[in-house]
Amino acid sequence: MKILLITKRVPFPPNSGYPIVVYNTMKGLLQLGADITLFSLNPIKGRIDREEIYDPVFDKINFHSYELDTSVNVWSAFFNIFTNESYNVSRYYSEEAARQLENILRENVFDIIQFEGLFVVPYLDVVKENSNAKLIYRAHNIEFTLWERLSHSESFLIRRKYLAFLAQRLKAYETDQINRFHQIFAISEPDRQSILRFGCEIPMSVFPVAIDFDRYKVDKSKTSFPTLFHLGAMDWRPNQEGLEWFLDDIWPDIEKLNKDLRFYIAGKHMQRHFFEYDSDNLIVEGEVFDAIEFMNSKAIMIVPLISGTGMRVKIIEGMAMKKCIIATTTAAEGINCKHGHDILIADSADEFYRSILQCIINPKKWMEIGDNARKTVENDHGIQLITTKMLKIYEGLVSA
Repeated sequence: MKILLITKRVPFPPNSGYPIVVYNTMKGLLQLGADITLFSLNPIKGRIDREEIYDPVFDKINFHSYELDTSVNVWSAFFNIFTNESYNVSRYYSEEAARQLENILRENVFDIIQFEGLFVVPYLDVVKENSNAKLIYRAHNIEFTLWERLSHSESFLIRRKYLAFLAQRLKAYETDQINRFHQIFAISEPDRQSILRFGCEIPMSVFPVAIDFDRYKVDKSKTSFPTLFHLGAMDWRPNQEGLEWFLDDIWPDIEKLNKDLRFYIAGKHMQRHFFEYDSDNLIVEGEVFDAIEFMNSKAIMIVPLISGTGMRVKIIEGMAMKKCIIATTTAAEGINCKHGHDILIADSADEFYRSILQCIINPKKWMEIGDNARKTVENDHGIQLITTKMLKIYEGLVSA
């Protein structure tokens, strides 16, 4: 089975949501004997040098990449208003990248070509013109919903209207493209339902985030208590927004619960204002070298998202590390979890307060929830389980 994956960024190292999803897919398919070719856009912001990739999965794939500038340009954004294109998507398209992809398609015959997310869909036409492979679209999230929710929470009128405009353009693009593939993979059941509402008429399956449990070694002797932590990429607007809400409206009361309580926040691209909060018990670490060790050393994971779609990979990782996770309904959306059993759901300041208090006064509670969380993800998110099912769909498409 020859498979081409097209990605919006290089999925090495697998240190955040999107790269983890793609990386673990490749790893599982390689174990099943698939021949993998990867074509990755390589945005200048966050550029990955292939000479610095040291990974056994990388050594087993055929890798191609194209560097491009996806940064927001004020004038380009302004003139885009007068076109019919989605500015969010068009920033990822390059004629030179399309030509490079065309050359790959002319030199290789693929059984399956999988588009990893909406931002590589602009390359669909060049693929259709140069390949007879079966085409799969994997929706990592419902992009327009994210921007729609952001517009609702934006207080500045002009920015709110522009975010709503971007959401509308994205929705139109997603709706127009959705039936141009042979199969769609949604990452969660709520996302599958959203795609159906777009008018999807082609087969669709749900494949949640796959986890390599060998990476998630739990050592509770290293866990400091009482500690809270938040871990996530801080250049993603929903993470910023949720953490600001928690720090402004919830944390001032929480830190009074226990003089020894510490709240650690970490993640790449940490915004400057997070370092300026007036709290002795708040430790801002920025990007951490080893996210697994960071999680291992802390007790309770806080995920206060109030916008966003898809499946929160960091929650799946936290569950794999036996963390007690206190998250909003939005953050836990699409994850097979149950409040009070393997997660604690909190959607208001009062609910966060009571959940954290419950864990502090009853340490057995957070440990029990963490143990249950690991069992849950072991049942639902194993690499072999997910990629074996994925390969069966590939084989069915090719033989049809």
